[in-house]
Amino acid sequence: MQDSIENYMQQVGTQARRASRVLTSASTHLKNHALSAIYTALENNQAQILAANQIDMENGRQRQLDNALLDRLELTPARFKGMLQGLKDVIALVDPIGEITDLAYRPSGIQLGKMRVPLGVIGMIYESRPNVTLEAASLALKSGNAIILRGGSEALESNKAIATAIQHGLQVSGLPEHAVQVIETSDRAAVGHLITMTEFVDVIVPRGGKSLIERISNEARIPVIKHLDGNCHVFVEAQADLQKALPIALNAKTHRYGVCNAMETLLVDEVIAEEFLPSIAELYAEKQVELRGCRETQRILGDSVKTATEEDWYTEYLGPILAIKVVSGMDEAIDHINKYGSHHTDAIITENFSLAREFLARVDSSSVMINASTRFADGFEYGLGAEIGISTDKIHARGPVGLEGLTSQKWIVFGDGQIRQ
Repeated sequence: MQDSIENYMQQVGTQARRASRVLTSASTHLKNHALSAIYTALENNQAQILAANQIDMENGRQRQLDNALLDRLELTPARFKGMLQGLKDVIALVDPIGEITDLAYRPSGIQLGKMRVPLGVIGMIYESRPNVTLEAASLALKSGNAIILRGGSEALESNKAIATAIQHGLQVSGLPEHAVQVIETSDRAAVGHLITMTEFVDVIVPRGGKSLIERISNEARIPVIKHLDGNCHVFVEAQADLQKALPIALNAKTHRYGVCNAMETLLVDEVIAEEFLPSIAELYAEKQVELRGCRETQRILGDSVKTATEEDWYTEYLGPILAIKVVSGMDEAIDHINKYGSHHTDAIITENFSLAREFLARVDSSSVMINASTRFADGFEYGLGAEIGISTDKIHARGPVGLEGLTSQKWIVFGDGQIRQ
């Protein structure tokens, strides 16, 4: 069986590499034609795709998947509409491939510049969210990359239904059918092969739980664009406008629980804690959010707050649980974020512009915000059309990864007969 999996993955890799060479020079018109055909196929098959998703949802309930995973798995009509809108946005984006920048003449007479090019073949490993199948495929195609998609077994029916629409779009446009391939086996050995096929795959993008990301990071022989988790913070500074702070802190936690840009720890300056905490705790109580706090938080809010442990400060709950800490000022808040956070998204609520700018400079995260909910850390909200993931690395891409994050640059030289003296 292992031999057959290896042979299958070698075939997938060979086909992806061959397709990537065609995509490298595909015109923007042709790529957009394929994406538009995919849009039409999805729109025409919405009922079938949502029905397939319900099969996955029912199987997930029988397997007793947790609520956060089920939430990420579900495709509602509203989410399907958002998925289509994301595809429309990708079609409308400027094609980065072939862009030439930094042209300059050298003393030798040559003209030197940089050209933006595709990465080549992307391997995508992800869990739960079936919308990722479309987002990853559309971004890969628009940026001239072939992509190999390996979704989780819990979303198998949804992914197969979406992949059918993608294949239809490729056939209509005349682009290689293997430009997008969905791995058809749930055997975990397929992942082991995918992340070590250096001759076929140029970059791996894992998107899922912490254990998945850690496994890929430890075992991959191919560069990885990753984030481990989303332990996000909101810091309500002493000079915050509490009329802004209350809805931001509520939205950041309760808009959706099972997402990586949800707030997991609320930091409150001691100067305003007595005023702010009872008000925000009342709002959280209405949403049935469990609070775990430091001693000062417990003193202010009483027995309704459980004791926060050291582990709580590190935890991405992905559910209706929130850690709260009262801090002595911005220095303590920033130290806490940089120590316990996951370098994903962190926000400050303040009316002090100088402190806000200092927070931007000192917090070491891929997205840092002033007076806004952490839930905005998203490719769609950032105008990227969609995202293939949110990277907490510093190289090669950071934050929501859209078209540009799936490209590289190469040096180009224009000459007119020059030789080196």
